Amino acid sequence: QVQLLESGGGLVQAGGSLRLSCAASGRTISPYIMGWFRQAPGKEREFVARITTRSLYTFYADSLEARFSISRDNAKNMAYLQMNGLKPEDTAVYYCAAARNMGTTGDSVDYWGQGTQVTVSS
Repeated sequence: QVQLLESGGGLVQAGGSLRLSCAASGRTISPYIMGWFRQAPGKEREFVARITTRSLYTFYADSLEARFSISRDNAKNMAYLQMNGLKPEDTAVYYCAAARNMGTTGDSVDYWGQGTQVTVSS
């Protein structure tokens, strides 16, 4: 069992930045791909980014790669999402995820965090 806890969400003006953190407990995250998803009310869950176990490869949603950056620190059992140039359409609940195999749907995710709200005002 791995428990994931997100933090760092909040209210920010358009053009601003936020750094989300994901703290894992229970077991090491070292064997898992770590990722971030988001979901806005009335919309489908959307893939944001993922990072491989040793940070050798990252993958982003096409529309987000220029503004978002995922990272991880296995020694601290944490993952992060740096978000820059935020837009109102980025408003959503952001979820941290851990998976042995992770696609863009999230169907194969092994562990989910509870989510943290990000609200971007215009």
